[in-house]
Amino acid sequence: MSTEQPERSERLEPHDHAEDAAGDRSARRAVTVFPILVLAAGALGLLLPGSFSGWGESVPYLLGVVMFCMGITMTPQDFRGVAKRPWAVALGLVAHYVIMPGLGWAVAHLLQLPPQLAAGVILVGCAPSGTASNVVTYLARGDVALSVSVATVSTLVAPLVTPPLTLLLAGEYLPVDTGSMVTDILKTVLLPVLAGLGVRLLAGRYVQRALPVLPWLSAMTIGVIVTVVVAGSADAIKSAALLVFVAVVLHNGLGLVLGYGAGRLTGMGEPASRAMAFEVGMQNSGLAASLATAHFSPLAALPAAVFSVWHNISGALAAAWLSRRGR
Repeated sequence: MSTEQPERSERLEPHDHAEDAAGDRSARRAVTVFPILVLAAGALGLLLPGSFSGWGESVPYLLGVVMFCMGITMTPQDFRGVAKRPWAVALGLVAHYVIMPGLGWAVAHLLQLPPQLAAGVILVGCAPSGTASNVVTYLARGDVALSVSVATVSTLVAPLVTPPLTLLLAGEYLPVDTGSMVTDILKTVLLPVLAGLGVRLLAGRYVQRALPVLPWLSAMTIGVIVTVVVAGSADAIKSAALLVFVAVVLHNGLGLVLGYGAGRLTGMGEPASRAMAFEVGMQNSGLAASLATAHFSPLAALPAAVFSVWHNISGALAAAWLSRRGR
């Protein structure tokens, strides 16, 4: 659910500017409603697990829909932003793939999580940036251009980075088939993103009109993913829910703080540091849930399901606080 960059809209025609603004408003509303939607989806999976038995195989395809929506919101301007500030983007990328995987491993050891849950928490940390991070950065009055650039690059390099990181940090808990994981990420993330980008390039005028719908389509699809994941581990949730929630809050909260601190320590300035906070602390939990279900177990996907709810709540709260402080 990435939002268009504010500076990009200045180069659009008046009617495009209005459509772009409508997309921004729709994205902000979707991010606000999203935690409620995912909570309801999780409750549905918990209360009626039998109704969703056998749905696990659909999760990768559902994630492909989310990533296609992400790709269709991209434009060449996003990639030019990477070329204009390669050092800042590289710093954000390194911070993302160092801080969150390391925190996942540390939280798993600190809380002495069972192997399945530990692997799930670490896998969340090794995932690329979350699809809502751009919108939350915008609400926080952060550097949206940097946020979009870091999210784009972290998604594109995920097939090369996520599997070996998972093997390195989670291999002590469970076997990790990196080759199969690379293939899954290529099929469920990279190809749909590139397909969406291709559609945007070939039919940009028509896509522009559909932009307000895309955040809602992504939110509803992630809701279905959460329902399926929760239904698959409904029995285990009753005994592990509190432990997983503590792990997720620690993981996400420390990620937001350390991401912001990394920006400040490297002299990136306040708006860029805000972008760094959300690009580090918000993860593509849909991808983590899909990979955990396919390569570990439904129980290992539970941290990703909880993370998908919590990081949007914490992100919205942090954005509101930073926005007021900015004024």
